[in-house]
Amino acid sequence: MNQEKMVVGIGEALWDVLPEGKKIGGAPANFAYHVSRLGLPGCVVSAVGADALGRQILDNLRDKGLCTHIATVPYPTGTVQVEIDQVGVPQYVIREGVAWDNIPFTPDLMALAQRTTAVCFGSLAQRSSVSHATINRFIDEMPKEKDTLIVFDVNLRQGFFTKEILDQSMKKCNVLKINDEELIVISRLLGYPGTDLRSKCQALLNRYHLRMLILTCGVNGSHIFTPGDISFQATPEVEVADTVGAGDSFTAAFVASIIRGMSVSEAHRRAVDLSAYVCTQAGAMPTLPAKYTT
Repeated sequence: MNQEKMVVGIGEALWDVLPEGKKIGGAPANFAYHVSRLGLPGCVVSAVGADALGRQILDNLRDKGLCTHIATVPYPTGTVQVEIDQVGVPQYVIREGVAWDNIPFTPDLMALAQRTTAVCFGSLAQRSSVSHATINRFIDEMPKEKDTLIVFDVNLRQGFFTKEILDQSMKKCNVLKINDEELIVISRLLGYPGTDLRSKCQALLNRYHLRMLILTCGVNGSHIFTPGDISFQATPEVEVADTVGAGDSFTAAFVASIIRGMSVSEAHRRAVDLSAYVCTQAGAMPTLPAKYTT
């Protein structure tokens, strides 16, 4: 088995059923796809059903050259109905009781965790006890090195989160990625009053001893908070096709740049540029022009 350090997205793998047809999706797969396109060894960890949709996910990800660690389990492959509103923002209806709710923790998965230098996980795949346990065990098995990145990309979806899971995940991570709407929800759950986003971010950074907190605010730009500093980047004005997967590409570009030793501000700029490009393309895994991958 290849022993190079891996960058892993763990959680849901599914089909986004869009008005024009289905596209492979799920934040972990999106993240791993972009990491791999940026030249790092990206891998997606999930589960699919023993059905046609599951086989199509495996074939699709392999065709994209992605490393996959995807179990086949006796549950249906996940699907999400996606409606795109007039300004290109997706609305989701997420099927429950599906394969990615049942990701098993196996000896092979333990071996992968032990050679993982960065992982990205979210709240959605922790809605079930099985995948919740697997994700947390994976993180626990990762090397405890000072440059290890454990990224909690909150990704609140419908009602599929609890205060307890959010609190536990923020304690596990050293990088928190959150958008302005999610920040308001989490602040309310944790009892942070007021409307000042910056002070809420500083409170989370301090409370959970984070290395970095990434706050994305749509057209109003993005901020990266580190102890003692804040990076801000404006959001480029682009012709938006849809925003599906844009946040995942942001996270992937930022993580890849930090792993390569870039400063937070340079990594931030690259993340903003890539996510803006993804917004101009349909779906979450477009082909990337060379200027983003070199």
